[in-house]
Amino acid sequence: MNAAVAEKIQATGKRRKKTASIIPGFGLTLGFTTLYLSLLVLIPLSATFFKASLLTWAQFKEIFTDREVLLAFRLTFVSSAEAAGVNTFFGLLVAWVLVRYRFPGRGLLDSMVDLPFALPTAVAGIALTEIYAPTGWIGSILDRFGIQVAYTPLGITVALIFIGLPFVVRTLQPVIEDLDREVEEAAASLGANRWQTFSKVIFPTLLPPLFTGGSLAFARVLGEYGSVIFISGNMPMKTEIVPLIIVSKLEQYNYAGATAIACVMLVLSFSLLLFINLLQKWVGSKAPIR
Repeated sequence: MNAAVAEKIQATGKRRKKTASIIPGFGLTLGFTTLYLSLLVLIPLSATFFKASLLTWAQFKEIFTDREVLLAFRLTFVSSAEAAGVNTFFGLLVAWVLVRYRFPGRGLLDSMVDLPFALPTAVAGIALTEIYAPTGWIGSILDRFGIQVAYTPLGITVALIFIGLPFVVRTLQPVIEDLDREVEEAAASLGANRWQTFSKVIFPTLLPPLFTGGSLAFARVLGEYGSVIFISGNMPMKTEIVPLIIVSKLEQYNYAGATAIACVMLVLSFSLLLFINLLQKWVGSKAPIR
């Protein structure tokens, strides 16, 4: 019996050795990967930080104590947080409906979730502006109740909701598909109602990926520019976002100031990505072994 097991292990090792050479050698692939990432990511980002480092601390402080910049940061983070919160709630509902129910047009609805990925953001901004402007289809109805969406911070939030929704839905869908229906049936057989089953059995499993999807949506919309510039109206100190401030400084040939603001946004984005990766690692460690 031991000899048979040893022969099987040896045969498995031989098969692994044969399949290990399908991709070119480690040195070649590592060198190509490093060169590729350096040209597209590391060198441009390093140049941005280098340009910003030419500023003195007094100049750096002057940029970030400017009222226009502070208001732009406040509007950007508040709108991004609001959009991420809305997407976290409604993204859960959309993902649940797409996974748990079968109805006519389900495939079309599922495809529409990916529309913000394929649609140019400038096109999305123009479309949202036309719809939510005071003379638009929805904007004219809201205007009767004194609600204005376009050219206000609310319009920025609407545009960011449109951009960030797919990240929550696509993060939750595979998790909902993997949920064990037998656990739900067991909870129901023990006397739990639908709300108790959802809150005590289902939601704890969905909570980590829900945070991950919401964080991804927040990180994505934080630097959004194309879909916002049209619906915001770009009114100074009212509807200006941080990417617009960066573009404005570039147009004024203030490259140092633009890169300083860009570096702060990069650090914040990296921090969010680190948080998301740590969260995914924690989720993986908590996942049950099947």
